[in-house]
Amino acid sequence: MKTIQMTLDEDLLAAVDRMVRKLKTTRSAFTRKALSDALQKLNVSRLEQKHQRGYTQHPVAKDEFSVWESEQAWGSE
Repeated sequence: MKTIQMTLDEDLLAAVDRMVRKLKTTRSAFTRKALSDALQKLNVSRLEQKHQRGYTQHPVAKDEFSVWESEQAWGSE
């Protein structure tokens, strides 16, 4: 691991410190988790945007999935 220095406004730092005490963790652990979660969320968002652009450029054809209709199982049938 690497040690870094960050600048946070006092209100944000106070909120982090309150949460750290509540969760019984450290600022470092809390920050690592928060940054990891933020990166994951951004990655998912980018993939969703890419997926949406793909379907915008190449929309689903009306009968594209009809070949699978006979394979569907609805439980009681």
